Amino acid sequence: MVKLVRTNSKNEDFINLVKQLDAYLKITDGEEHNFYNQFNAIDILNNVVIAYKNNNPIGCGAFKPFDNDKVEIKRMFTIPIERDKGMAAQILKELEVWALELGFHFTVLETGQRQFEAVNFYKKNNYTPIPKYGQYKEMENSLCFEKKLLNNEKG
Repeated sequence: MVKLVRTNSKNEDFINLVKQLDAYLKITDGEEHNFYNQFNAIDILNNVVIAYKNNNPIGCGAFKPFDNDKVEIKRMFTIPIERDKGMAAQILKELEVWALELGFHFTVLETGQRQFEAVNFYKKNNYTPIPKYGQYKEMENSLCFEKKLLNNEKG
């Protein structure tokens, strides 16, 4: 059975999952890793969801306010052995519900073209491509997405 826990970036399990995510991204981002990494500090993340299976942390995600109406999804990760089992979708849904509870109506995010699984995952979860924003505008590898959050969505 999987348990989702809302927490913040001080959670040791989240910190350890992010270390695994960063090791993965260092490989897929290649020379651009340092650029992207500067925008991935976790100390400012007050809205974190961790998935546990048999009391072991197996995935995470977070968001931070983007503007008055949007949050930015950050640090989505599922350990390799637990991928393709719907875990990331559960984490993402919990983040979306939490954002709605706090009065936000949209989520935005950036991922890289080389993260094929992530791109497909977000499209599958009703995220639509938007123009690149902020620090990602000039990054050839970046893809940005948005989703309107609805109160009556069925999960």
